[in-house]
Amino acid sequence: MRLTVIGGGAWGTALASVYARKGFATTLYARDEATAESVNEAHENPRYLPGIALPDALRASTVLSISVESADLILLVVPAQTLRAVACDIRPFLEPGVPLVLCAKGIERETGLFASHVVAQELPEAPLAVLSGPSFAQDVAAGLPTAVTLAAEEGDLAEELSRTLSADTFRIYASTDMLGVEAGGALKNVLALAAGAVSGRGLGASALAALVTRGLSELRRLGEALGARPETLTGLSGLGDLVLTCSSAQSRNFAYGQALGRGEDVSGLKLAEGVHSAAIAARLAREKDIEAPIVQTVAAILEGRLSVDEAIGRLMARPLKREED
Repeated sequence: MRLTVIGGGAWGTALASVYARKGFATTLYARDEATAESVNEAHENPRYLPGIALPDALRASTVLSISVESADLILLVVPAQTLRAVACDIRPFLEPGVPLVLCAKGIERETGLFASHVVAQELPEAPLAVLSGPSFAQDVAAGLPTAVTLAAEEGDLAEELSRTLSADTFRIYASTDMLGVEAGGALKNVLALAAGAVSGRGLGASALAALVTRGLSELRRLGEALGARPETLTGLSGLGDLVLTCSSAQSRNFAYGQALGRGEDVSGLKLAEGVHSAAIAARLAREKDIEAPIVQTVAAILEGRLSVDEAIGRLMARPLKREED
């Protein structure tokens, strides 16, 4: 198996390390020459995965054409906001029938489309799948046990890719609910910003638990309105990813929310994907007439229309109702 991972960040490097250790001829495509050189010569990626030793067999390349043309299977591990450009870049080199597994979590800001729809517009003939679930790059690269979901419209493709890409410590469950897997992965980023703000504001574990639980209700309502299956949203790529992302500063979204909650200047932070997705998720909720007060509040904070304290006050002052409503 000749596998190419496009994206030399933490998650791309972690996935590439899994498959190099599994014995696949694995190429990690990275635009940054220093990253590629470090992977090839020092067997590490100090910029994104410091302290993690990478397999000697893993090779990095900065030549996109060779990386794509030589692949039997490609993992696209790039941010949602650059995914369309990358899909266009690989189009001239992509061999017919080579599956693409999309590993970005987010919604395209300009169009409101999930990753699979973006790539399908640019590469309509390519077989597509999405990979998502509760997984930190550091854990996966270190070989710690992890379970995620892989979804494709064709059940046979989902099962084949799940078998191919599962490894000793990386278990993959197959699904045909691509939209559900993508919705869970994107919406949990927005909720993780809120969870981080609660943590950063020092509001306590009880408030955090309440927010995550009510956030799951919003994720389910909005996800189902978009066409996701309920069981997907309470599975690994929904509830599982939400719990992980809302509980650790290893999550960029949670850490960004913590900085907001502490009143810090966030201009120097790496932009979390939930920052892009919040306004889009809020708009989708309005269009679908779905009650999503946490999502709407996060969007308002990011747009400067509410402070964190004002947002907390508004959420706590909302009319009481039955929990199941």
